[in-house]
Amino acid sequence: MSTPGLRTEDDLGAVFARYVIATNYRDLPPDAVRAAKQSTLDTLGVILGASGLQDAIPEVVDLMKEWGGIAESTVMGFGGKLPAPSAAFVNGAMAHGLDFDDHLPEGHHPSSSLVPALFAVAERLGGVSGEEFITAMAIGQDIFARLRKYVAWKQDWFMTPVIGAFAAAAACAKLLKLSESQVLSAFGIASMQSAGTMQLAYGTGGGLRGNYAGFAAKAGVFSAYLAQAGVTGTTAPFEGKAGFLEVYFDNDYNRDAMVADLGTRFEGSTIVYKLWPSCGASHGYIAASMQLLGAAGRGDEIEHIDVIGGDFAKRLSEPIEKRRRPASILDAKFSIPYTVALAVARGRVGLGDFAEESRTDPQVVAVADKISFVEDSRFDWSEELPPSAVRITLKSGEQLEAEVSHGQTPGSTERPLSWDDLVTKFVDCATYSIRPLRESELRRIVAEIRELETVADVSVIIESLG
Repeated sequence: MSTPGLRTEDDLGAVFARYVIATNYRDLPPDAVRAAKQSTLDTLGVILGASGLQDAIPEVVDLMKEWGGIAESTVMGFGGKLPAPSAAFVNGAMAHGLDFDDHLPEGHHPSSSLVPALFAVAERLGGVSGEEFITAMAIGQDIFARLRKYVAWKQDWFMTPVIGAFAAAAACAKLLKLSESQVLSAFGIASMQSAGTMQLAYGTGGGLRGNYAGFAAKAGVFSAYLAQAGVTGTTAPFEGKAGFLEVYFDNDYNRDAMVADLGTRFEGSTIVYKLWPSCGASHGYIAASMQLLGAAGRGDEIEHIDVIGGDFAKRLSEPIEKRRRPASILDAKFSIPYTVALAVARGRVGLGDFAEESRTDPQVVAVADKISFVEDSRFDWSEELPPSAVRITLKSGEQLEAEVSHGQTPGSTERPLSWDDLVTKFVDCATYSIRPLRESELRRIVAEIRELETVADVSVIIESLG
């Protein structure tokens, strides 16, 4: 399938709108179906884990329930139902809360905005089939990836919520069966909600960093429903004189690449899945440290550790004192020194390793205090996540050094997690849910998502989560 009537003079919004309404399940290649199903399982697991581990979420849930409204869509983990936009916000806030959700090789997270938005709309509608859900997911993942991959990013805008608002709007519009003009309006409405800067990642303190996907998920639901209700947007939301690409990226983007093979090649199939619950930029450092030492508990042998990186790694390593001893779970997940200290001291980086007892563990702290950052522009982030290098000086005087590309880390493009790996991760995350789930419930959810295309109403997948 190719996008009907693709006209190069049209705004990208019009091009994407025609693509959204023209694409059907039968048009999806197997890798797009695979990515949609894997991301659905992976994101639901992360949401369940965050319900019990993310500090601020109970208060967010209480606030949303206090405001109330029509009971339409499930609040995962906690139970009960809220209006679809509110449920999308709460579930989206959990979807990235552990920084364990999927991401592109280039960085940033497509599915933490999409899965909460789509389930919120699907429950409100009722009767949404697995094929319809997969199609909407694949479209959303594809649009997110095309916008992310082909703009000149200056590490200023936080791409997940900024792009996620548009991707979620497109996916929700597909479930709602909007017309071409309504999808275009949904993009215009989403442009009013496309926001967030990288200070969330660079700064320390605060919990907003874990919640940001909720804003994009809610924006997607809200934009699609407003468009359905008759609110119209500009006809040039992306390429107008003050459109998204001009204002956010100085019109520095590759339009030809954004529309190449639209409808036949689905860029979301390049999504990768995390083995460790921390910022993807830390994974190369974790892998290099484990590769060099081979086993945990060798901290006493170490004189000093240099983590070597470029511009983005520097932001996650300095100020070194705060990064060595992060004050919160979220700060720890975005600290290269702390995640390296975990890898060296414990030989693992797991969901339970970011709580206060781990951050103050004398063995972990002792290793962290030996870590310094060395800047090297060869490791600046340009396109895909950059390589990582670690140099360990032992007390004997011996030096150990390793450089690991992002593609060599577990879960990456070259070492992808299997379906069974993702099932293990899902079950592990679910053990931290604020409301424990029975093993039979987990098995049912896994089985239904694995055969998602055969499910008549996807609402049954999350009925036990509330």
